[in-house]
Amino acid sequence: MTDPAVPVGCCGVSACCTDAEQALDPTVTVIQAKTDAGCGCVADSAPGDDLPVVVIGAGPVGLAAAAHLAERGLDFLVLEAGGTVGAAVAEWGHVRLFSPWRYDVDAAASRLLEGEGWIAPEPEALPTGAELVRDYLAPLAAVPALAGRIRTGARVLAVTRQGVDATRTIGRDERPLLVRVRDADGTVRDLAARAVIDASGTWGQRNPLGHSGLPAPGEDETASRITGPLPDVLGRDRARFAGQHTLVVGMGHSAANTLLALAELAAQEPGTRITWAVRGASVARLYGGGDADDLPARGALGTRLKAAVDGGAIELVRSFTITGIGGGAPVAVTGSTPDGPRTLTADLIVAATGFRPDLAMLREVRTALDPATEAPVGIAEMIDPNFHSCGTVPPHGERHLAHPETGFYIVGVKSYGRAPTFLLATGYEQVRSVVAALAGDREAADAVHLDLPATGVCATSLITEDLLPGADTGCGTPRAPEPDSCCGGAPHPTRPEHIS
Repeated sequence: MTDPAVPVGCCGVSACCTDAEQALDPTVTVIQAKTDAGCGCVADSAPGDDLPVVVIGAGPVGLAAAAHLAERGLDFLVLEAGGTVGAAVAEWGHVRLFSPWRYDVDAAASRLLEGEGWIAPEPEALPTGAELVRDYLAPLAAVPALAGRIRTGARVLAVTRQGVDATRTIGRDERPLLVRVRDADGTVRDLAARAVIDASGTWGQRNPLGHSGLPAPGEDETASRITGPLPDVLGRDRARFAGQHTLVVGMGHSAANTLLALAELAAQEPGTRITWAVRGASVARLYGGGDADDLPARGALGTRLKAAVDGGAIELVRSFTITGIGGGAPVAVTGSTPDGPRTLTADLIVAATGFRPDLAMLREVRTALDPATEAPVGIAEMIDPNFHSCGTVPPHGERHLAHPETGFYIVGVKSYGRAPTFLLATGYEQVRSVVAALAGDREAADAVHLDLPATGVCATSLITEDLLPGADTGCGTPRAPEPDSCCGGAPHPTRPEHIS
């Protein structure tokens, strides 16, 4: 007869020492439940079998990893440095994505949400960052399979192997991974993990304004005059920019969004001026694919930006490499140009210079990173912007993302290192494959597929004129395109074209 005083299950879990183990209390991990109950089979398990998979980051890709882990019945914890899920996305919540909803929702996440009565947004609508959090990430974090397994205010300080540093080889894989975390109250603790999926992104790790990868002299001293890449020019930060002269530095889509917002502000607020400085001789890559882009909002962004420059709303300064920043008001930004030194003055500087991954936290795990892109070597060649200016990338999964450290993976935008071309759908396929491998489903892990939009930007050689689609960009005659190049007709079925 079953003793009514004994809970159903074994040692606080649904099935003891089997692949079906799940904690009866969804707010704790399997290992915590067993340890709290004094279960003897904790010691009998193979090393790490009872430990959770730790996911770093509760953004879109991190929560997609959690959804796939939940579907596979694997124990997991999600650690988010911000105070809420999608904290980094919320910081640019005023910005509208290029990708419509059909590219922004992970398949496993959708299945979990729909099981709770969630109704998917209109697939062709373009969400803002705030809408992505409100209508997708927040509801996803609340589903029973994930709720209680996400810890916010938990900043990961380091990932290592328990009891050994990066130099120790013998017996390394017999030890669990270890994640050091600082909680919101300042408490530092260590968590053991079966595997670690780093989906922490790159937000907050901007590239410096100076050349050669270094901050410009004076950059740190004038930090109060420098903003991040996506200030809310027409909303929260309007008073700071109205009537001011702003220098925007950078040639990515963050720069384009900010420039267009400033141009709108200038039409409403007298005295508002905009200067745009870039290192290159051409901005054709940012002007982009226009009507040829499968993401119309992305193509329209470049078209609108070109019109604003041509119409005089934005002063464009090409071939300007920053060599120093002086204090005072206005700030004096010196740079080298083909015609010699030049100084630009401005009240504010928007540093839309791109991002780089935080690798300091990974110093004690054995990573295999490309020295140029700082991406996993398995995908570095696919995404290297030196060779893929149009953003082509083939499908890739766990085998491409694996590191010498068994059970450790970098996914999402952080997996692209310093390369700028990333779409959410790529990260979703990455984590689907990684989780399948962790579940022992090698066939599913290796069956990688991507359905991504074409960019409409096909130039692979140096462009010196700011052209829009229809002009000769080197993709037509006399050179015939290679089968997998950006140029020439429809994209290869296994190498879809995209750019973030």
